[in-house]
Amino acid sequence: MPRGVLDKTFEPKHKEDKWYQYWLKHDLFHAADETRNKPFSIVIPPPNVTGMLHMGHALNNVLQDIVVRTRRMQGLNTLWMPGMDHAGIATQNVVEQELARGNLTRHDLGREEFIARIWRWKEKYGGVIINQLKRLGCSCDWERERFTMDEGLSKAVREVFVRLYRDGLVYRGDYVINWCPRCHTAISDLEVEHKETNGFIWHIRYPLAEGEGEVVVATTRPETMLGDTAVAVNPADERFRGLVGKKVVLPLMNRVIPIIADGYVAMDFGSGAVKITPAHDPNDFAVAERHGLEIISVIDGSGRINENGGGYQGQDRYECRENILRDLAENGYLAGREPYLHNIGQCYRCKTDIEPAVSKQWFVRTKPLAQEAARAVAQGRTRIIPSLWEGTYFEWLGNIRDWCISRQIWWGHRIPVWYCPCGEIIVSASDPDRCPDCGSGEIKQDEDVLDTWFSSALWPFSTLGWPEATKALKTFYPTSLLVTGFDILFFWVARMMMMGIYVMGEVPFRDVYLHALVRDENGEKMSKSRGNIIDPLEMIDKYGTDAFRFTLAAYTAQGRDVRMSEERIEGHKHFVNKIWNAARFALANLADYEGAASTRPGEETLPNRWIRHRLNLTIREISRHLEEYRFNEAAQAIYQFTWREMCDWYLELIKPALYGKGTPDERIATQKTLLEVISQTLLLLHPFMPFVTEEIWQALPGGDTTSIMISPYPQFDETREDYEGAEKMAACMEIIGAIRNIRGEMEIGPAARLKVIMSSPDEGRRASLSQTASHVIHLANLESFVITCDPEEPRGSVTGVVTGGRVIVLMEDTLDLDRKRAKTEKELARTEKELIQVERKLANRDFLSKAAPAVIEKERGKAAELKHKHLILEGTLKKIKGLQIAPPTGGISDPAKAVHAQ
Repeated sequence: MPRGVLDKTFEPKHKEDKWYQYWLKHDLFHAADETRNKPFSIVIPPPNVTGMLHMGHALNNVLQDIVVRTRRMQGLNTLWMPGMDHAGIATQNVVEQELARGNLTRHDLGREEFIARIWRWKEKYGGVIINQLKRLGCSCDWERERFTMDEGLSKAVREVFVRLYRDGLVYRGDYVINWCPRCHTAISDLEVEHKETNGFIWHIRYPLAEGEGEVVVATTRPETMLGDTAVAVNPADERFRGLVGKKVVLPLMNRVIPIIADGYVAMDFGSGAVKITPAHDPNDFAVAERHGLEIISVIDGSGRINENGGGYQGQDRYECRENILRDLAENGYLAGREPYLHNIGQCYRCKTDIEPAVSKQWFVRTKPLAQEAARAVAQGRTRIIPSLWEGTYFEWLGNIRDWCISRQIWWGHRIPVWYCPCGEIIVSASDPDRCPDCGSGEIKQDEDVLDTWFSSALWPFSTLGWPEATKALKTFYPTSLLVTGFDILFFWVARMMMMGIYVMGEVPFRDVYLHALVRDENGEKMSKSRGNIIDPLEMIDKYGTDAFRFTLAAYTAQGRDVRMSEERIEGHKHFVNKIWNAARFALANLADYEGAASTRPGEETLPNRWIRHRLNLTIREISRHLEEYRFNEAAQAIYQFTWREMCDWYLELIKPALYGKGTPDERIATQKTLLEVISQTLLLLHPFMPFVTEEIWQALPGGDTTSIMISPYPQFDETREDYEGAEKMAACMEIIGAIRNIRGEMEIGPAARLKVIMSSPDEGRRASLSQTASHVIHLANLESFVITCDPEEPRGSVTGVVTGGRVIVLMEDTLDLDRKRAKTEKELARTEKELIQVERKLANRDFLSKAAPAVIEKERGKAAELKHKHLILEGTLKKIKGLQIAPPTGGISDPAKAVHAQ
């Protein structure tokens, strides 16, 4: 399309891909490894290779792109490092499900062929989300795209594991871990989701091994009693003081176990005595270590009772529970039960109930690492924004447990540990071919792989080439900013902090911005079951990427969830159209504009002075908000300026100058200012709305034609402040607004030309207002506008109060008062009736107890609207009744003090 020409409407589908390919072709997203420009870098939170774009992804990446595009325009050497995570458990599940459709398992293929199958799947189906991010307009440096299973990143993973092991921070040991019976792997504490569940506390009689008597124990998991190795009571509990040291018989298993005293036991839980099952409870495991108890595992990796479970062997754990409760009751051991609300841990992937199980696993000793990560934030080397999350961060690091990093799956970074029959353990970053101790070649690598989050914890430096000393690593580490959701503060952010400081000796990022969740318009979490999911790609197809992006930014307030609805996105589609139409108006009036002519002095008009002042302050405001990551406030500032000030006011104010009703110099000066304002506004909008701004930018006369995205970002200039001009224009706009309000209240159509008197006792103000009279007449559509000091209000008029005076609209021959009064009274009566009905509903206790909160809130909102409407109608009716039909007498008392403009 030639410069100076825009289509009648903006069609996103036809423009977005065109401009994205243009940016890629011209290599505009690429950052230099070495440059004099100050560096700015972000690493993308790597989406799973199996991932599809959802609202959380969209929000996270739009916010990053806003920052990245802004920094790039500000002249920084800006790197947005992209990549994907191999997502061990999720990806293996996808491929295993694919195999299952052919009645195959991974064991049928063997490890090597199964891994090869996953790689083929990854090449064919993986990474769909990357193209979806491109549809969002994400300006990542795609040339640098990394994958956590790349050769370079795999090398980094091995190197860090070996360092940690040699420093005594990685060890292998028996511990109770979270086991998923479906995924057949250990998962970390953070990967366990807790679901509130109604259950029971069962009371079971354990008879004393010698003599008469029994101890009643309380448990929520009777199936694990098959592995009990003790009964525990609190040492301060007087009820059991004489029993500590004695023994009881384990019901159904007839195994004799001791009664021990341990401060772990809560005296107010159940009966005060609890069973100790070290193999299936982390707290019981700790008790067993303190007391030297035997550890008996009774549930296998599939959640079934193993050979240690006696007659219950082979049963599913929950089937076993029912059978044990039946047998306990039949044998007189079941003393009763009581309802109990407790949290059941579930696998975050498949939602299967977690089984705590003792197992030999690899762990990271996290306390030393956590202390450094906490110190870095406390010292301000890394900021967490909003700061309200700092307390949570410190609390978690202060109570951190060792991190189980081994996973019993095949897809992932295999643990770099080899075992020799001689007993030697070889930990090496490279594959050994024989045992360094005995020379045997019969060494075998550990079967497990590392937790996916282990490789992700290295992301800020491994993606930049570490362990090699690359130029990119030197330039861009530490990174400048991390943008992520608050829900992975521990999964990922804290672990990157620990690993970054440990490996690099410096924090991985200077700022961490944590955004909230995207919910529906009622604040409900989006889910398929609720039917309230908003698909980002559907919204982009329907309303365009620019409208979708701007909506996300406009509702992202620090510390608050983002409430989204299709109506809000549609509303910002109208904003895109407003920008487009403003640009078309500007181009139509710049067709004969010559850049050289802009050097002529011209006549400086008040609208031009005012809009430049307002634009300058808007630049300062937006820049400050973006520096503080207040995306919603930045979006609202540019929205307010573009729609309200530039479109609704400035473009209307300058029409007389552009249409030849002023001097030629006024027109040239106005053209120059118009081009400047449109250009600067597009630059401010570009990080939020990249596509529509690029399309318009390319049509503007003059300027850089390569791309708006590498054009200089506007800067605040205090020499351009013009508070005198702004004050004059504000007074003018206030008068116009007052006249428009009266016109609206009295239902006078916009075509009717009004007679208006502006009365002010201040001579200086009257003189100032006389300079803007032509603008008042033009925008308020007046037949006459008289500025006077006369305090008298002519009869048959409606008055509005403004700063320093009154606006008096003459109603003579303008309004049918009888008709207006009747209509207003009728509308007032109808509003009163509706308000009474709504207030009755809200006073009804049955309605308040049975209706959904959203319905009640809607009715309250309706009542508030009706009350507001009622108040306005009462005011309008009062004004109508106060009008006198008789014509004014005497006119203006002192015509010499009046300025008459027509």
